[in-house]
Amino acid sequence: MDISSTKLPIILILVLIGILLLQFVTNDNSSPLIDPATCELYVVDSQINTKKYLNEFDTKCLDFKNLSEP
Repeated sequence: MDISSTKLPIILILVLIGILLLQFVTNDNSSPLIDPATCELYVVDSQINTKKYLNEFDTKCLDFKNLSEP
């Protein structure tokens, strides 16, 4: 296949779209979430659908809670 052929860009685009779709399908959404009551970070275990706390706290959330308390 010659680099100047018209099929090469189409094949490259299809390969890149395939890679993006594969990444989207295998993404398990395990990004940390914030518990609004305690400001503690947690992830949701997709197998048993429970929260797993990371023993870390979000500083912006804590600052906001401290400002909102009288």
